[in-house]
Amino acid sequence: MLYIELIKLWDEAVRAIDSRDWQSALTKLNQITEHNCRTMFVVASTHIALGQVDLAIEALDQVIAKDSCLAVGFFQRSAVHMMANRLEEALADCIWAQKFMRENPVIDYKQLGLRYKMYSWQVLYNAAAVHSRLQQWDKAREILTAASQERGAGRSNLIGIALEAISRREVLEPLLVPEGEVFRPRKQEVDQLKPRDFLGEAKVITSLIPNDDFRGFDPLRPQKPGYYEPKVEDGQDSRYMIMKSAYVAKGAGELTVPAGAEVFLYSDDDKDGLAIVIYDGKKGLVPNFLLEPMGKKNKGKTKRIELANGIPLPPALNPPNRPQAPSQRSLELLPSYAGATHTTPPTTGNSTRVPTQQAQTSPQESGSVIVKVHYSYTMALRVPLETSFRDLQDKIAEKLGQPAMNIRLRHRRNGTRALTPLNGDDRLDSLKGVAEYGRAQIWCQNEEPLANRAILYQMVALYDYSAQGPEDLEFSEGDTIDILSEVNDEWLEGHIAGNIGIFPRSFAHRDTDSISGASTD
Repeated sequence: MLYIELIKLWDEAVRAIDSRDWQSALTKLNQITEHNCRTMFVVASTHIALGQVDLAIEALDQVIAKDSCLAVGFFQRSAVHMMANRLEEALADCIWAQKFMRENPVIDYKQLGLRYKMYSWQVLYNAAAVHSRLQQWDKAREILTAASQERGAGRSNLIGIALEAISRREVLEPLLVPEGEVFRPRKQEVDQLKPRDFLGEAKVITSLIPNDDFRGFDPLRPQKPGYYEPKVEDGQDSRYMIMKSAYVAKGAGELTVPAGAEVFLYSDDDKDGLAIVIYDGKKGLVPNFLLEPMGKKNKGKTKRIELANGIPLPPALNPPNRPQAPSQRSLELLPSYAGATHTTPPTTGNSTRVPTQQAQTSPQESGSVIVKVHYSYTMALRVPLETSFRDLQDKIAEKLGQPAMNIRLRHRRNGTRALTPLNGDDRLDSLKGVAEYGRAQIWCQNEEPLANRAILYQMVALYDYSAQGPEDLEFSEGDTIDILSEVNDEWLEGHIAGNIGIFPRSFAHRDTDSISGASTD
C-alpha cells in the first residue's frame, strides 16, 4: 500500500472521529491494508466508542505487537480488559505500562500525534481498580495512597473520591484515554496531499493602461525609449490619432488634451459623440470630431510625431521635500506641552495671536481618554471618559477577537504591585477612577471558564514563573490566578486560561478586600 494512500485514509478517519461519525471512521480504517501501531490504536478507540470490547482488545493486541514498548497501549488495554472482566490480564497490563514509563511521572505523546499526557498515577489508579474488582480492598487502598504521592494534574480530587469509594467498598471504574483523542497524521504530510500550483497565475502588477487586466503572454515587440506600443490586429489601421484642437474636460470621465497631441483610440463606439482614448497614461473621453487619423498630411504638423511612434509615459513625480526640524531657538519660543509655562511667541505686524490656553486642551478636558491596554501585545484606544468597564470590556474583546466573557480587566493601584480587577466592587464605575492626565493603563487577560472545580480564592502574580516540570503552572507578572487547592505551606494549585498546575506561593499576592470578589466567568 502506498504511504500517501495510508495518510489519506488515516486523515479521513480522524476527521470522521472529530464529527463523532464512528461507523464512517471504521469504514475508512478497514480500507488500510498495512497498519502501523498508531493507526491500529485509532481502530481500537473506534471499537471502544462503538461498545465492541472484544474487537477493541484484538486491535490493541496488534498495537502492542507492532510496538512492544508503547506504554499508553498497555494502559488502554488494561482498561478494556476490565470492561471485559479479564482481571488478571488487566493487572498484568498495568504492570507492563508502569514498567515502560521508566520511572517518568508523565509521558507526553503530542510529538507522536496523540494529544494526551499519561501520568504514572493514572496507571496506579487502574491497578487499584483491578484490586477493587477482586475484592482486595486493603491492597486497593495501599495503591491509591501511593498514587496520591505521585505528581500530575487532576490527581488530588480523583484519588480522594476513589479512597472514599474504597472505604465504602465500591468498585472503581477504569481510566481510559478520552474519547476522540487518537493518533493523528502529521500536518505536514496531510498538507502534501493537496495539489500545488507551483507556477501560479499571471497577475498584472503595474501597467500604463488604466484597469489593465491582461493575464496572458504577449511576444516582445520593438519599443522606443519612453513609449509603449499597444497591440493591434493584422490588417487593422493604426489606432493613433491626432487632436485637431485643444479640449478641456467638462464632465466626469473626460480628459484635457492639448492640440496636436497623440492619443490612442481605445474605443470609438458612439457615446454621445465621445470616444475613449488613452493619453499620457490616462484613459478618458474626448469628442470624436476632434480626432484625426495619423497620416502623411499631418506628419509635418509637429516635430513630436517624428520623435516617437507611441503614447508618452506619465510624467515622473518627484517626492516632496522632507520637513526640517525646527531649530533649538525656535523650540524655546514654543509653549510647553504641559502648559506649565505660557510663553508668548514674538508677533509681527501682520500676524494674528491665538490664545495659548485654547490650543492646549488635554484629552481628559475634551471628554475622552487614551487607554493603553497590556495584552500579549500592547494597543491603545481612545474612548469617552464616562465609558463603563462593561463597555470597555466589549470594545477590547472586539479588538482582540475574543468573547467578552473571557476577557478580564485589571488596573494597578497607586503604591501597589498587585493588579486589581475592574468589576465595580471597589467603587470604580468608569474610567474616571483610573485615568490620570487623560490617560489610563489597563491590563487584559484572556481567561477560559473553569468547570467542575471549586475556586477557593484568587491571587495576582507578582513575577513571571516558568514551569520546572510538567505539573507546574506557567504565568506572567500581573496574571490573575484561580486558587483550587493549597498543596502545602509553600505550594498552591492554580488555574489560568484552561491550564491547571502548581506554583510557589511566594510568586503571587492575595488582596482579600479586592480580589476575593472577582468573577470567574
